[in-house]
Amino acid sequence: MATSIFFSSLLALCFTIAVIATDPSSLQDFCIANSSSPVILNGLACKDPKLAEADDFSFSGLNIAGNTSNAVGSRVTPVTVTQLPGLNTLGISMARVDFALGGVNPPHLHPRASEILAVLRGHLEVGFVTSNPENRLITKILQKGDVFVFPVGLIHFQRNVGQRNAVALAALSSQNPGVITIANALFGSNPAISNDILTKAFQTDSNTVNDIQSKF
Repeated sequence: MATSIFFSSLLALCFTIAVIATDPSSLQDFCIANSSSPVILNGLACKDPKLAEADDFSFSGLNIAGNTSNAVGSRVTPVTVTQLPGLNTLGISMARVDFALGGVNPPHLHPRASEILAVLRGHLEVGFVTSNPENRLITKILQKGDVFVFPVGLIHFQRNVGQRNAVALAALSSQNPGVITIANALFGSNPAISNDILTKAFQTDSNTVNDIQSKF
């Protein structure tokens, strides 16, 4: 009986320690250890709170339209912990997204955050694709005042389908959500992904892969 109680107590203790010791969600792609630094953490070290200033908690510029003169016709203006130090450890960030006529925010994903997007001007076609094996496309046309949610880690996109420039505001559930643009990652990686891998993955020929890679 005493042995049973001992092992039950030990199991409960191990479970408690496991819960307490659960690693936090990653805030960057990887963390290379610096053997000369006494600080090891997942994120950013903190500034002395006695030296905090109002500017540490503010950002200016989201009223300024982004330059959409590029190949995809869109521009993202991020406000993450990089631009706004006060976001550190708060688990939130945001971004303004500007779209030219027909502009696209290409298929991409955020490895560390869900996203909620609100349309401030214009009409946007938005959507995301569910994971394998279903790969179901969930899509909708939004207008001013509409809101749409993109679950964490799923490929999603936005496209301006209106007759004027469009603007959206996005909020994300991480101070450093990260972004992986699918085309850039696959065809613009450094060093390049093997041509043979891409031709098989996309069921196409080598010349087509070379042509696409030349654009990134």
